[in-house]
Amino acid sequence: MSETINIAASPRPNGATGVLVLADGSLFWGKGIGASGDAVGEVVFNTGLTGYQEVLTDPSYAGQVITFCFPHVGNVGTNAEDIESMIPAARGCILRADVTDPANWRSAQHLEQWLASHNLIGLSGIDTRKLTRRIRDGGAPNGVIAHSPTGDFDLPALLAKAQGWPGLEGMDLARDVSCTQTYDWMQTRWALGQGFGTQHAPQHHVVAMDFGAKRNILRCLASAGCKVTVVPATATAEDILRHNPDGIFLSNGPGDPAATGTYAVPVIRQLVDSGIPLFGICLGHQLLALALGAKTYKMDKGHRGNNQPVKDLLTGRVEITSQNHGFAVDRSTLPAGVSETHVSLFDQSVEGIAVDGKPVFSVQYHPEASPGPQDAHYLFQRFVDNIVAHKNT
Repeated sequence: MSETINIAASPRPNGATGVLVLADGSLFWGKGIGASGDAVGEVVFNTGLTGYQEVLTDPSYAGQVITFCFPHVGNVGTNAEDIESMIPAARGCILRADVTDPANWRSAQHLEQWLASHNLIGLSGIDTRKLTRRIRDGGAPNGVIAHSPTGDFDLPALLAKAQGWPGLEGMDLARDVSCTQTYDWMQTRWALGQGFGTQHAPQHHVVAMDFGAKRNILRCLASAGCKVTVVPATATAEDILRHNPDGIFLSNGPGDPAATGTYAVPVIRQLVDSGIPLFGICLGHQLLALALGAKTYKMDKGHRGNNQPVKDLLTGRVEITSQNHGFAVDRSTLPAGVSETHVSLFDQSVEGIAVDGKPVFSVQYHPEASPGPQDAHYLFQRFVDNIVAHKNT
């Protein structure tokens, strides 16, 4: 607990209609935007220069308040195409400057209106450099963002809410963002002047376990020639194998992999033993590692942005990747027969693994997000090549 306990005595600056209250008593005053009210979560930062709508709708941000490091957020507006889920799972967002008016031909709605329509609270006018340094040096804190058009806040109550929130460690959030029923996905990637396409002649059938899957991952699988059957996070091995898949995909998602692993890991072990090619991304990567006998840990600040360098240890090639994760695989616990394939050049954390002699691999980053712009798209083809080779055996 910090020394700033007498939070009720903190004066509200003139014109402030929003506030961020951290669990240690720190206050960041600003202007409230979007929905009114308050929301509690883990406060993180994202270093990306673009893609704020994709970020806000990425299910992997469930339980988190996103601080955007780039100042000009809102300049491309919002639209119905640049979304990764229908209902945003993030708790809110924090900006340095006022929302920029849109100046893009694809814009359909102002970002501030879009935030309000999705009941998302935002704060602008925050010293995001100071907040980012706070997260960088001290780890991602729990906090409450609040927006009151009248500027009235019960600061002690907000502080108690921030301090009472248990945090993401030990929290299973995949159930909250996963689909509840099985469905088929055939939509392919977006193209300028054409929009999204449809996979009319799939050559392979992939079953995807939805722990919070981003839509563009499913589009990339469809564009690679796959019909995708999406099943809930709680699906059993029998539920999955009865679809007679050519490949199995483990999606991204939020929360602590160890918590989600209580029900997902036994299933993934059976899927690995089936011999069917398997590919995991982000949370799916962490769950695969747990299923193979490794362990995961919570990072102090995590990786969030679309400018993260990763080295492919098989080729020596460096990829610029998009990432969003606060947990990682513990290298020292990787068992015999499991090789590390990719490593972060920021902090040397594990970014990819593969099972020796089996068509099973995963990566921590997001190859579908095109930050390089296509540095990591080869991974989808690698998965398909594994499927083809398995079919021919």
